[in-house]
Amino acid sequence: MQTLDHTFSALSDPTRRAILARLALGEATAGELAEPFSISQPAISRHLKVLERAALIERRRDGQHQRCRLNPKTLKEANDWLAFYARFWSDSFDRLDEHLRKKPEKT
Repeated sequence: MQTLDHTFSALSDPTRRAILARLALGEATAGELAEPFSISQPAISRHLKVLERAALIERRRDGQHQRCRLNPKTLKEANDWLAFYARFWSDSFDRLDEHLRKKPEKT
């Protein structure tokens, strides 16, 4: 469960979510990931460290650059957890709806 804690904590930041959205298009260097943001390169590096610690991305050295890519396994685990609870709540609401639609019996 601690992995999910790290995952959702990392996903709570809009900049990190935007970085993941960019990486969904393919690998990118840290510099390429920083381009659309008006924050410093060290700030981007800190975001990348959070994403890496949460196992949402993987980084590798490519010459003088670090290339980043998504780690789909961690995203799948988070999605599976969310899907379980989506089914749970959907089923619960369906049962509630069915119960509320029943006509009360006259006594």
